[in-house]
Amino acid sequence: MNRIQELFKQKSNRVLNIYCTAGFPLLNSTLDVMQALQENGADIIELGVPYSDPLADGPVIQESGGVALQNGMTIKTLISQLQQLRPAIHVPVILMGYINPVIQYGFEKFCREVSAAGVDGLILPDIPIREFETEYGVVIKKYGLDFIFLVTPETSEQRIRKIDALSTGFIYAVSSSSTTGKDKDFSEVEIYLKRLKEMKLKNPVLVGFGIKDKASFESACNYANGAIIGSAYIKALQSNTDVKTVTKNFLEGILK
Repeated sequence: MNRIQELFKQKSNRVLNIYCTAGFPLLNSTLDVMQALQENGADIIELGVPYSDPLADGPVIQESGGVALQNGMTIKTLISQLQQLRPAIHVPVILMGYINPVIQYGFEKFCREVSAAGVDGLILPDIPIREFETEYGVVIKKYGLDFIFLVTPETSEQRIRKIDALSTGFIYAVSSSSTTGKDKDFSEVEIYLKRLKEMKLKNPVLVGFGIKDKASFESACNYANGAIIGSAYIKALQSNTDVKTVTKNFLEGILK
């Protein structure tokens, strides 16, 4: 049983996944940010791999990725930093990125090296299901990595069932089809989440996009196993580079 499966076995509700950008706010901040998140209650750390054309990311995360790239963050640098990941970080770690830079680096090489460093899973939202089934999925499985697919309110039940069959770890339920960081009408989101809950999927469900504070976190947890917070945390880091204090205050605001 891997770390993600073990987490959901021990904790089936109120799972908090926090997104941070590798190499932000400083090139060598990555592990400091992850340590602070772990110490203050994050159950999963979703580490963003900066990319120049991040299709699903809103302006806050895009800006953090731009800063990280200017700082000199590359996949090679990130994997070098991840050599220090375990055992300092014991919570599950997921890398979120886009397929083009991974292909340029070498897809199998990437999977082999991040798995060896202790990464638990991948989110690559621009991999089509067919290509996952015919090409990428076998490599991901070979290196023991979970793969997390995204669903949206517009995703058909048939496709959700297909994604549930292919996914391992959990399903990322995007609260709407817009980019990250946008405010949401949560009454509409709740209808969608209730529909997912009634489908009795085999994978746990975490809700992302628009989860930013205690109220939206609690609302998401009423219908899902937990939630993912990204832009709100990155925004807090933008305002103050004291990673430990910012992270402690931010997570206390969510969890207490």
